[in-house]
Order: sequence, then C-alpha cells, then structure tokens
Amino acid sequence: MLTLAVFSFNAFQENTYIIINDQKQCWIVDPGMYGQQEINQLTNYIAQQGLTPQAVINTHAHIDHIFGVQAMKDKYSIPFSLHEMELPVLKMGAQSAAMFGFEFTASPTPDSYIKAGQPLMLGGDEITVFNTPGHSPGSISFYYPAGGWVIAGDVLFNGGIGRTDLPGGNFDTLINSIRTHLFTLPGATKVYSGHGPVTTIESEMMHNPFLS
Repeated sequence: MLTLAVFSFNAFQENTYIIINDQKQCWIVDPGMYGQQEINQLTNYIAQQGLTPQAVINTHAHIDHIFGVQAMKDKYSIPFSLHEMELPVLKMGAQSAAMFGFEFTASPTPDSYIKAGQPLMLGGDEITVFNTPGHSPGSISFYYPAGGWVIAGDVLFNGGIGRTDLPGGNFDTLINSIRTHLFTLPGATKVYSGHGPVTTIESEMMHNPFLS
C-alpha cells in the first residue's frame, strides 16, 4: 500500500509530495524546495524514515514545482520524468524565476517522459496517469485507486482551480480535464493539490464555485 507525506515549500506555498511503498522505496513529486534549508528539510525526512528515492516525477513544470528537482537528481542519482508536452514550460524556468525575483540557474533535463494510460509502478504498486491539461499544456494527475487518492497538481484545488492565464493555459481545456477525468473518480477520492489543503472529489463537485 502506498502512503503520502506532504511538505509546503517556497514563497508560493507549493505542496511537494513523497509517495512511499511498504519497502520504503519512494517517489518525490513536484519538489519545490527553494534554498538549502528547505532541501535539508526534505532530505532529513527521507533519511530519518529510511527511504530510498527511486525517481522525481512531476505533475507539471511551473517554476514553483521544479525548484528542487536538480538537487534531488544530484543527491540521489535518480531520474526525473514528466509529460513531454510540458517541455516548453520547463525550458522557461529561468525566465519565469527572474520574473518573480527568484534565483534559478537552469532547468533540469528530463531523463524520460510519462505517458497517460501507461501505469507507473513503484515496486508492486500501480499508479494511473491522466492527461489533465489546461493549467499547463502537459499537466498530468497521479491516481492511486487502492488508496483512494489522486495528486492533481495545479488542476483542481480545495474550492478552486488552477490559473489559466499563464503560457499554455486554457480555461475550457482545464474544465474539460476536471470533468472528464477527475470528476469520474469515486466521490470519496482524496484530492491532493499543488497548493492548499486536501479535499475530495465529492466536495468539489458540490461546492467548487467554478464547477458546481
């Protein structure tokens, strides 16, 4: 059974997740650590829990979700993967950082690409990948049916949805992604977003002002 650990990093209060299996192997999802103190916070947790990182996987490549990717690649000698459609956003990392006043030298290089419909395996545990564009062109969501949760990145929030005014964003595409993928999941499914607190599919279907 897979479990989750969540951390909030950087000035954007971005949620970074660690997906952990029973063998203490783990994936690092959307590492947003900015600066050595935040990097230490995550790596200390990994060491204290006796975890063995296997890969970095990203829901998308906006700057607040990639600050810590290279540090994780370097420390653990692990690959970094995301959807191929997200490459233009990834390559804008340094430009985006400068726009917000952050230091960021160069975007990390992906080692492989994640494709929707091709399950991700952490040991014997399987995660389903959905294409959920709209916030960005290659946004994906990670769904774990056995645990009843989905990591949705910046697609769906507790009471909100992702921005669509950034390059590659599209409001109609985002709403369609939510309705055709996320809102087809069981109502009790927990939604772990890129920012803010956990919610459920049922709660967002009933109360989200953008979707109800």
